[in-house]
Amino acid sequence: MNDGVTSAIRQVPKRLHYPLDVMLLCVRWYVAYPLSLRDLEEMMSERGLAVDHSTVHRWALKLLPILEKLFRQRKRPVGRSWRVDETYIKVNGRWTYLYRAVDKDGDTVDFLLRAHRDKAAARRYLEKAIRYNGEPGTVTIDRSGANLAALDNINSRREQQIKIRQVKYLNNIVEQDHRAIKRRTRPMIGLKKF
Repeated sequence: MNDGVTSAIRQVPKRLHYPLDVMLLCVRWYVAYPLSLRDLEEMMSERGLAVDHSTVHRWALKLLPILEKLFRQRKRPVGRSWRVDETYIKVNGRWTYLYRAVDKDGDTVDFLLRAHRDKAAARRYLEKAIRYNGEPGTVTIDRSGANLAALDNINSRREQQIKIRQVKYLNNIVEQDHRAIKRRTRPMIGLKKF
């Protein structure tokens, strides 16, 4: 493991009494696969480790912000042709909107969870994605008026215009990628906090 990653993770409070590799393994499995916390508790007990599901949840809360920051620093550049769309997921029993973009190769550009599906939410998402990943040459969207209005607003303030394509079937890459998000959140029975 990289020394920078190890030193950043070791900053996590010392009251987490498990080996770092066990904590990272549980957190990785939790976010990468459609496993519930209780599934992970059972998997660890089969391996001889008594880990409660709430402990794994605390590890995720402590480690994921650190890992996200480190991974964002080392993220590979994404392509300049983006497919942008939003999907809905439940957070604490209420439907919210997860804005996502993938490049033409299917690599995730960025994501943002918002309470509303409107121009302001779409603009905030696009500005965040551009800030962290650079300007796209082309953005493909579906027939969403909010995404179009947000892109028009962003283009009105730019010298170099972002090309907008509103072609329903060119967005299939991101539409299919939504399935993976739904598959991961289903065992969680929705997210608990916004």
